[in-house]
Amino acid sequence: MHRIVLILALTWLALAGCAAPVSVSSTAGDGNQTGESAPRPAPPMSSPTPPRQVQAPVEVDYSCRSNADCAVKDVGNCCGSMPACVNRNSPTNPQAVQAQCSARGLVGVCGFQEISACQCVSGRCQPDPASDASQKVPVQ
Repeated sequence: MHRIVLILALTWLALAGCAAPVSVSSTAGDGNQTGESAPRPAPPMSSPTPPRQVQAPVEVDYSCRSNADCAVKDVGNCCGSMPACVNRNSPTNPQAVQAQCSARGLVGVCGFQEISACQCVSGRCQPDPASDASQKVPVQ
């Protein structure tokens, strides 16, 4: 008999421990039928993430005094490579151009004319229209 009472008491304690507690703090008009309070909002972030730094593209120099001042270089565009006739000492940064396009959500027209030689026309490097397109000059 003592064993039956002990088993019933332990069973009752186990079942009582599994039951959810009743909340007394709920109000009648909040529409919460379960008696549970609303979950707390997530705490604010300690600090927002810093903005992504986009390197500004370099200023490309197209000036020249003679044909020897010009060279074919990759100046970049929103699609990728973009060969152009520029001053042979001009810096270029095609990766910065692509990063700036990406940051601004810009796209470009893909494809470009093959440039095999450059010439100086009125102080500006331009593709030489008389050059043979079959003689490809590697992009520097």
